[in-house]
Amino acid sequence: MILTQDQINLIKDQQQEAISLKRMTAKQLDLVFREKWFKIWVPKSLGGLGLTLLDGMKFLEELAYHDGGLAWTITLCSGANLFVGFIDPQIGKEIFQNPEVCLGGSGRASGYAERADGGYRIHGHWKYATGAPHLSHFTANCIITEDGKPVLDKNGQQVIHSFFFDRDDVLIHYDWDTFGLECTASHSFSVENHFVGNSRSFLINESESTWPDFLYQYPFIPFAELTLLSNFIGMYNRFIDLVEKYYILKSQDADWLKDKGKNLFKRLDEMQCDFNESKRQIYCLTEESWGNILLGIENVEIYEKIAVTSRNFVSAIKNNTVELFPGCGIGAAQREQEMNIVFRNIFTATQHSLLQQ
Repeated sequence: MILTQDQINLIKDQQQEAISLKRMTAKQLDLVFREKWFKIWVPKSLGGLGLTLLDGMKFLEELAYHDGGLAWTITLCSGANLFVGFIDPQIGKEIFQNPEVCLGGSGRASGYAERADGGYRIHGHWKYATGAPHLSHFTANCIITEDGKPVLDKNGQQVIHSFFFDRDDVLIHYDWDTFGLECTASHSFSVENHFVGNSRSFLINESESTWPDFLYQYPFIPFAELTLLSNFIGMYNRFIDLVEKYYILKSQDADWLKDKGKNLFKRLDEMQCDFNESKRQIYCLTEESWGNILLGIENVEIYEKIAVTSRNFVSAIKNNTVELFPGCGIGAAQREQEMNIVFRNIFTATQHSLLQQ
Protein backbone atom coordinates (compact mmCIF):
# COMPACT_ATOMS: atom_id res chain seq x y z
CA MET A 1 0.00 0.00 0.00
CA ILE A 2 1.33 3.38 -1.00
CA LEU A 3 -0.15 6.60 0.31
CA THR A 4 -1.43 8.99 -2.32
CA GLN A 5 -0.40 12.63 -2.28
CA ASP A 6 -3.97 13.62 -1.40
CA GLN A 7 -3.89 11.29 1.59
CA ILE A 8 -0.52 12.66 2.70
CA ASN A 9 -1.81 16.22 2.38
CA LEU A 10 -4.85 15.42 4.53
CA ILE A 11 -2.70 13.67 7.12
CA LYS A 12 -0.36 16.67 7.33
CA ASP A 13 -3.21 19.19 7.40
CA GLN A 14 -4.97 17.41 10.26
CA GLN A 15 -1.97 16.64 12.46
CA GLN A 16 -1.94 19.86 14.48
CA GLU A 17 -5.70 19.82 15.05
CA ALA A 18 -5.54 16.22 16.27
CA ILE A 19 -2.80 17.19 18.72
CA SER A 20 -4.92 20.07 20.01
CA LEU A 21 -8.04 17.89 20.29
CA LYS A 22 -6.02 15.04 21.84
CA ARG A 23 -7.87 12.59 19.60
CA MET A 24 -8.28 11.80 15.92
CA THR A 25 -10.18 14.39 13.92
CA ALA A 26 -13.37 13.68 11.99
CA LYS A 27 -11.51 13.99 8.69
CA GLN A 28 -8.84 11.54 9.83
CA LEU A 29 -11.48 9.05 10.90
CA ASP A 30 -13.35 9.43 7.63
CA LEU A 31 -10.14 8.65 5.75
CA VAL A 32 -9.27 5.68 7.96
CA PHE A 33 -12.71 4.10 7.74
CA ARG A 34 -12.98 4.75 4.01
CA GLU A 35 -9.61 3.16 3.30
CA LYS A 36 -10.12 0.36 5.88
CA TRP A 37 -6.87 1.14 7.67
CA PHE A 38 -8.17 -0.25 10.96
CA LYS A 39 -8.75 -3.50 9.06
CA ILE A 40 -5.35 -4.07 7.48
CA TRP A 41 -5.10 -7.44 9.29
CA VAL A 42 -8.79 -8.40 8.91
CA PRO A 43 -9.57 -11.11 6.28
CA LYS A 44 -10.99 -9.92 2.99
CA SER A 45 -13.94 -12.22 3.62
CA LEU A 46 -14.88 -9.94 6.53
CA GLY A 47 -14.39 -6.74 4.57
CA GLY A 48 -10.78 -6.18 5.58
CA LEU A 49 -7.63 -5.68 3.54
CA GLY A 50 -6.02 -8.95 4.59
CA LEU A 51 -2.45 -7.67 4.21
CA THR A 52 0.57 -9.87 4.64
CA LEU A 53 2.79 -9.09 7.61
CA LEU A 54 5.50 -7.41 5.54
CA ASP A 55 3.08 -5.32 3.47
CA GLY A 56 1.32 -4.16 6.62
CA MET A 57 4.61 -3.22 8.27
CA LYS A 58 5.69 -1.17 5.25
CA PHE A 59 2.35 0.64 5.28
CA LEU A 60 2.63 1.47 9.00
CA GLU A 61 6.19 2.68 8.49
CA GLU A 62 5.12 5.00 5.68
CA LEU A 63 2.22 6.30 7.74
CA ALA A 64 4.48 6.91 10.76
CA TYR A 65 6.86 8.89 8.57
CA HIS A 66 4.11 11.43 7.97
CA ASP A 67 2.30 11.33 11.33
CA GLY A 68 3.52 9.14 14.18
CA GLY A 69 0.44 9.74 16.29
CA LEU A 70 -1.96 8.63 13.58
CA ALA A 71 0.21 5.62 12.73
CA TRP A 72 0.43 4.57 16.39
CA THR A 73 -3.36 4.68 16.69
CA ILE A 74 -3.86 2.63 13.55
CA THR A 75 -1.19 0.14 14.63
CA LEU A 76 -2.76 -0.52 18.01
CA CYS A 77 -6.37 -0.54 16.78
CA SER A 78 -5.68 -2.67 13.72
CA GLY A 79 -3.71 -5.00 15.98
CA ALA A 80 -6.77 -5.36 18.21
CA ASN A 81 -9.03 -5.89 15.18
CA LEU A 82 -6.76 -8.82 14.36
CA PHE A 83 -8.36 -10.58 17.36
CA VAL A 84 -11.27 -11.42 15.08
CA GLY A 85 -9.09 -14.38 14.12
CA PHE A 86 -9.46 -15.81 17.62
CA ILE A 87 -13.12 -15.21 18.52
CA ASP A 88 -16.23 -17.15 17.61
CA PRO A 89 -16.49 -16.92 13.78
CA GLN A 90 -20.21 -16.15 13.79
CA ILE A 91 -19.78 -13.31 16.27
CA GLY A 92 -16.84 -12.05 14.23
CA LYS A 93 -19.04 -11.91 11.13
CA GLU A 94 -21.73 -10.01 13.01
CA ILE A 95 -19.33 -7.48 14.52
CA PHE A 96 -17.47 -6.77 11.30
CA GLN A 97 -20.61 -6.05 9.36
CA ASN A 98 -20.17 -2.58 10.84
CA PRO A 99 -17.80 -0.66 8.51
CA GLU A 100 -16.68 1.44 11.49
CA VAL A 101 -15.90 -1.44 13.83
CA CYS A 102 -12.75 -0.79 15.83
CA LEU A 103 -11.36 -2.82 18.70
CA GLY A 104 -8.83 -1.63 21.24
CA GLY A 105 -7.86 -2.10 24.83
CA SER A 106 -5.14 -3.32 27.14
CA GLY A 107 -2.91 -6.37 27.27
CA ARG A 108 -2.29 -6.10 31.00
CA ALA A 109 -4.23 -8.60 33.11
CA SER A 110 -5.59 -6.03 35.52
CA GLY A 111 -9.12 -7.39 35.67
CA TYR A 112 -10.86 -10.44 37.11
CA ALA A 113 -13.37 -12.77 35.49
CA GLU A 114 -15.39 -14.83 37.94
CA ARG A 115 -16.76 -17.99 36.38
CA ALA A 116 -20.56 -18.11 36.28
CA ASP A 117 -23.20 -20.17 34.53
CA GLY A 118 -22.72 -19.65 30.80
CA GLY A 119 -19.95 -17.09 31.11
CA TYR A 120 -18.08 -14.75 33.42
CA ARG A 121 -18.72 -11.77 35.65
CA ILE A 122 -16.09 -9.11 34.99
CA HIS A 123 -14.60 -6.31 37.03
CA GLY A 124 -11.36 -4.43 36.51
CA HIS A 125 -9.54 -1.28 35.49
CA TRP A 126 -7.20 -1.11 32.51
CA LYS A 127 -4.85 1.60 31.28
CA TYR A 128 -3.87 2.83 27.84
CA ALA A 129 -6.67 1.84 25.47
CA THR A 130 -5.39 3.53 22.35
CA GLY A 131 -8.13 5.26 20.36
CA ALA A 132 -10.63 5.00 23.21
CA PRO A 133 -13.01 7.75 21.92
CA HIS A 134 -13.73 5.92 18.65
CA LEU A 135 -13.62 2.27 19.77
CA SER A 136 -16.71 0.17 19.12
CA HIS A 137 -15.42 -2.64 21.36
CA PHE A 138 -12.88 -2.81 24.17
CA THR A 139 -10.56 -5.76 24.75
CA ALA A 140 -9.01 -6.71 28.07
CA ASN A 141 -7.14 -9.50 29.79
CA CYS A 142 -8.54 -10.93 33.00
CA ILE A 143 -7.41 -13.38 35.66
CA ILE A 144 -9.94 -16.19 35.82
CA THR A 145 -11.38 -16.82 39.29
CA GLU A 146 -13.73 -19.27 40.98
CA ASP A 147 -15.28 -18.36 44.32
CA GLY A 148 -13.06 -15.30 44.31
CA LYS A 149 -9.81 -17.28 44.02
CA PRO A 150 -7.55 -17.36 40.93
CA VAL A 151 -7.78 -20.52 38.84
CA LEU A 152 -4.37 -22.15 38.30
CA ASP A 153 -3.18 -24.19 35.33
CA LYS A 154 -1.25 -27.45 35.52
CA ASN A 155 1.97 -25.49 36.07
CA GLY A 156 0.55 -23.54 38.99
CA GLN A 157 0.22 -20.32 36.98
CA GLN A 158 -2.83 -18.08 37.03
CA VAL A 159 -5.16 -18.69 34.08
CA ILE A 160 -5.65 -15.54 31.99
CA HIS A 161 -8.20 -15.09 29.21
CA SER A 162 -8.90 -12.20 26.87
CA PHE A 163 -12.37 -10.67 26.65
CA PHE A 164 -14.14 -8.10 24.53
CA PHE A 165 -16.93 -5.76 25.59
CA ASP A 166 -19.34 -3.48 23.78
CA ARG A 167 -18.52 0.19 24.13
CA ASP A 168 -21.66 0.84 26.18
CA ASP A 169 -20.53 -1.68 28.79
CA VAL A 170 -17.32 0.12 29.77
CA LEU A 171 -16.56 3.38 31.51
CA ILE A 172 -13.86 5.47 29.83
CA HIS A 173 -11.60 7.48 32.13
CA TYR A 174 -10.29 10.44 30.14
CA ASP A 175 -6.82 10.50 31.67
CA TRP A 176 -4.44 10.49 28.66
CA ASP A 177 -2.29 13.62 28.99
CA THR A 178 1.15 13.08 27.48
CA PHE A 179 3.65 15.36 25.76
CA GLY A 180 3.65 13.22 22.60
CA LEU A 181 1.31 10.87 20.72
CA GLU A 182 -1.47 13.10 22.02
CA CYS A 183 -4.00 12.15 19.35
CA THR A 184 -3.84 8.46 20.29
CA ALA A 185 -6.22 9.25 23.17
CA SER A 186 -5.03 6.18 25.06
CA HIS A 187 -7.38 6.56 27.99
CA SER A 188 -8.05 4.10 30.81
CA PHE A 189 -11.31 2.18 31.07
CA SER A 190 -13.09 0.06 33.62
CA VAL A 191 -15.78 -2.59 33.82
CA GLU A 192 -17.72 -3.28 37.00
CA ASN A 193 -19.77 -6.41 37.73
CA HIS A 194 -20.59 -7.01 34.06
CA PHE A 195 -21.67 -10.43 32.83
CA VAL A 196 -20.42 -11.72 29.46
CA GLY A 197 -21.15 -15.02 27.76
CA ASN A 198 -18.48 -17.62 27.06
CA SER A 199 -18.30 -16.49 23.44
CA ARG A 200 -16.90 -13.14 24.60
CA SER A 201 -13.79 -14.89 25.92
CA PHE A 202 -10.87 -15.87 23.68
CA LEU A 203 -7.20 -16.85 23.72
CA ILE A 204 -4.65 -14.98 21.61
CA ASN A 205 -2.67 -18.00 20.56
CA GLU A 206 -1.92 -19.27 17.08
CA SER A 207 -3.09 -22.74 18.15
CA GLU A 208 -6.50 -21.26 19.05
CA SER A 209 -7.15 -19.30 15.83
CA THR A 210 -10.66 -19.56 14.41
CA TRP A 211 -9.80 -18.38 10.89
CA PRO A 212 -7.52 -20.16 8.40
CA ASP A 213 -5.56 -17.09 7.25
CA PHE A 214 -1.80 -17.47 7.65
CA LEU A 215 -1.52 -14.25 9.67
CA TYR A 216 -3.35 -15.95 12.55
CA GLN A 217 -0.72 -18.68 12.61
CA TYR A 218 1.91 -16.03 13.41
CA PRO A 219 2.49 -15.67 17.20
CA PHE A 220 1.17 -12.41 18.60
CA ILE A 221 4.28 -11.27 20.51
CA PRO A 222 6.65 -11.12 17.50
CA PHE A 223 3.78 -9.67 15.47
CA ALA A 224 3.37 -6.89 18.05
CA GLU A 225 7.14 -6.31 18.22
CA LEU A 226 7.40 -5.92 14.46
CA THR A 227 4.37 -3.68 14.02
CA LEU A 228 5.37 -1.37 16.88
CA LEU A 229 8.91 -1.26 15.50
CA SER A 230 7.50 -0.14 12.13
CA ASN A 231 6.29 3.01 13.88
CA PHE A 232 9.71 3.73 15.33
CA ILE A 233 11.32 3.17 11.92
CA GLY A 234 8.96 5.61 10.22
CA MET A 235 9.18 8.30 12.91
CA TYR A 236 12.95 8.09 13.18
CA ASN A 237 13.39 8.16 9.41
CA ARG A 238 11.38 11.39 9.36
CA PHE A 239 13.41 12.80 12.24
CA ILE A 240 16.79 12.25 10.57
CA ASP A 241 15.42 13.69 7.31
CA LEU A 242 14.40 16.83 9.23
CA VAL A 243 17.80 17.02 10.90
CA GLU A 244 19.51 16.74 7.51
CA LYS A 245 17.29 19.51 6.16
CA TYR A 246 18.28 21.71 9.11
CA TYR A 247 21.97 21.00 8.56
CA ILE A 248 21.69 21.90 4.87
CA LEU A 249 20.15 25.26 5.79
CA LYS A 250 22.83 25.88 8.41
CA SER A 251 25.60 24.98 5.97
CA GLN A 252 24.92 28.24 4.13
CA ASP A 253 26.92 29.72 6.99
CA ALA A 254 30.52 28.97 6.02
CA ASP A 255 31.79 29.33 9.61
CA TRP A 256 29.20 26.86 10.91
CA LEU A 257 30.06 24.40 8.15
CA LYS A 258 33.77 24.65 8.94
CA ASP A 259 33.52 24.58 12.74
CA LYS A 260 30.66 22.11 13.23
CA GLY A 261 28.90 21.17 10.04
CA LYS A 262 31.36 18.74 8.48
CA ASN A 263 31.56 16.61 11.63
CA LEU A 264 27.80 16.76 12.12
CA PHE A 265 27.12 15.67 8.54
CA LYS A 266 29.61 12.83 8.96
CA ARG A 267 27.96 11.64 12.16
CA LEU A 268 24.49 11.88 10.61
CA ASP A 269 25.69 9.82 7.65
CA GLU A 270 26.96 7.13 10.05
CA MET A 271 23.56 7.04 11.74
CA GLN A 272 21.76 6.78 8.43
CA CYS A 273 23.96 3.86 7.34
CA ASP A 274 23.36 2.06 10.66
CA PHE A 275 19.63 2.74 10.34
CA ASN A 276 19.48 1.31 6.81
CA GLU A 277 21.34 -1.83 7.87
CA SER A 278 19.16 -2.38 10.94
CA LYS A 279 16.04 -1.92 8.83
CA ARG A 280 17.36 -4.39 6.26
CA GLN A 281 17.99 -6.96 9.00
CA ILE A 282 14.55 -6.69 10.56
CA TYR A 283 12.79 -6.92 7.20
CA CYS A 284 14.87 -9.96 6.28
CA LEU A 285 13.85 -11.63 9.54
CA THR A 286 10.23 -10.75 8.83
CA GLU A 287 10.37 -12.22 5.32
CA GLU A 288 12.09 -15.36 6.54
CA SER A 289 9.65 -15.94 9.39
CA TRP A 290 6.62 -15.29 7.16
CA GLY A 291 7.96 -17.65 4.51
CA ASN A 292 8.38 -20.34 7.15
CA ILE A 293 4.79 -19.83 8.31
CA LEU A 294 3.60 -20.47 4.76
CA LEU A 295 5.73 -23.62 4.61
CA GLY A 296 4.86 -24.83 8.11
CA ILE A 297 8.47 -24.53 9.32
CA GLU A 298 9.25 -23.76 12.98
CA ASN A 299 10.37 -20.20 13.72
CA VAL A 300 11.57 -20.30 17.35
CA GLU A 301 15.10 -19.02 16.70
CA ILE A 302 13.89 -16.33 14.30
CA TYR A 303 11.35 -15.06 16.84
CA GLU A 304 14.16 -14.78 19.38
CA LYS A 305 16.23 -12.82 16.88
CA ILE A 306 13.25 -10.53 16.19
CA ALA A 307 12.89 -9.86 19.92
CA VAL A 308 16.56 -8.94 20.36
CA THR A 309 16.96 -7.06 17.07
CA SER A 310 13.81 -4.96 17.52
CA ARG A 311 14.82 -3.89 21.05
CA ASN A 312 18.35 -3.05 19.97
CA PHE A 313 16.95 -1.05 17.05
CA VAL A 314 14.65 1.00 19.30
CA SER A 315 17.50 1.60 21.75
CA ALA A 316 19.69 2.94 18.93
CA ILE A 317 16.86 5.15 17.69
CA LYS A 318 16.37 6.59 21.17
CA ASN A 319 20.09 7.21 21.73
CA ASN A 320 20.61 8.79 18.30
CA THR A 321 17.61 11.06 18.71
CA VAL A 322 18.96 12.24 22.08
CA GLU A 323 22.33 12.91 20.48
CA LEU A 324 20.92 14.84 17.51
CA PHE A 325 18.21 16.96 19.13
CA PRO A 326 20.37 19.44 21.09
CA GLY A 327 22.17 20.48 17.92
CA CYS A 328 19.00 21.43 16.05
CA GLY A 329 18.49 24.95 17.38
CA ILE A 330 15.73 26.66 19.29
CA GLY A 331 13.29 25.96 16.47
CA ALA A 332 13.35 22.29 17.44
CA ALA A 333 12.07 23.29 20.89
CA GLN A 334 8.96 24.97 19.48
CA ARG A 335 5.93 22.73 20.09
CA GLU A 336 4.31 23.35 16.71
CA GLN A 337 7.48 22.62 14.72
CA GLU A 338 7.46 19.22 13.06
CA MET A 339 10.85 18.26 14.48
CA ASN A 340 9.52 18.84 17.98
CA ILE A 341 6.36 16.83 17.25
CA VAL A 342 8.37 13.89 15.92
CA PHE A 343 10.77 14.09 18.88
CA ARG A 344 7.88 14.02 21.36
CA ASN A 345 6.22 11.14 19.57
CA ILE A 346 9.37 9.03 19.55
CA PHE A 347 9.97 9.50 23.25
CA THR A 348 6.38 8.91 24.24
CA ALA A 349 6.47 5.71 22.18
CA THR A 350 9.60 4.53 24.02
CA GLN A 351 7.53 4.29 27.19
CA HIS A 352 5.65 1.31 25.77
CA SER A 353 7.01 -1.66 27.70
CA LEU A 354 7.15 -4.13 24.81
CA LEU A 355 10.34 -2.91 23.11
CA GLN A 356 12.22 -1.69 26.18
CA GLN A 357 15.53 -3.38 26.93
